[in-house]
Amino acid sequence: MKKVSIITVNFNQPQATQELLRSIVAHTKYADMEIIVVDNGSIIDPIQELSAEFPDPVYIRSQKNLGFAGGNNLGVKKASGDYLFFVNNDTEFTAGLVEKLVHVLNNNPLAGIMCPKIMYHAQPAIIQYAGFTEMNFYTGRNKCVGQYELDQGQYDLPAYPTSYAHGAAMIVRREAIEKAGLMPEHYFLYYEEMDWCEKIKRAGYEIWVEPRAVIFHKESLSVGLNTPLKEYYMTRNRILFIRRNATAWQRLVFYFYFAIVLAPKHIFKHLFHKRIDLLNAFFNAIWWNVAGKDYKKLTD
Repeated sequence: MKKVSIITVNFNQPQATQELLRSIVAHTKYADMEIIVVDNGSIIDPIQELSAEFPDPVYIRSQKNLGFAGGNNLGVKKASGDYLFFVNNDTEFTAGLVEKLVHVLNNNPLAGIMCPKIMYHAQPAIIQYAGFTEMNFYTGRNKCVGQYELDQGQYDLPAYPTSYAHGAAMIVRREAIEKAGLMPEHYFLYYEEMDWCEKIKRAGYEIWVEPRAVIFHKESLSVGLNTPLKEYYMTRNRILFIRRNATAWQRLVFYFYFAIVLAPKHIFKHLFHKRIDLLNAFFNAIWWNVAGKDYKKLTD
């Protein structure tokens, strides 16, 4: 039996982490499993409170916020599983989730990363993720398969390959991590799992979805739905992802597209809605990419 390490990162959300752990206990019967909880520099250390109710998980406390990738990488270094299941602390498990994912991984050795179907917690009949389309490196765009659709079983097929995993819930083969390296920490928040997928695909593996395994996601609980923080990292890291993964020609076309199409669109939208805070975040994100950042270091 393959051992599964469930890794989740907490940042100032002990109640959400508590609810996740309760759902894991309630819905998981898998025999060989460990749970690792990384606290990512929360203002108040939640480990004593969490461990009082859940004594079995391994708890790790970082003194500072290392970002999504940095926090998860701390968990990887402690994990002993053959399969590492990264789940946001704002998710909730359903019955048989782990067992279904493990079954597909056991029977598909080329699957390096696999995700369940992700549903919106607030609207449990609405799909958030059933896969991703390929990235258009000229525009920096792709689409989330099934997002906002009513779930009528249209994706409940046998597990299938897709282009990218979703960072809210992804189970990764240890051998794939050993070949591709840890999750890239340049991003801090957003796009790191897409970059990691590119590295894992280059290492010879595929990205898969098992839509008959389901998890619920409390989307944007940590950063909000429309905040300067989200605007900054989504913009900054979209550019960074292209810098790290596109060809020279694709990058050139993307920069032109960004300057002529995307930037004016964002500027007009934020001015129209009088969101100067979002406009400042947008400009700061662009500036981060052009203000002397070491390209070679960021593409290592």
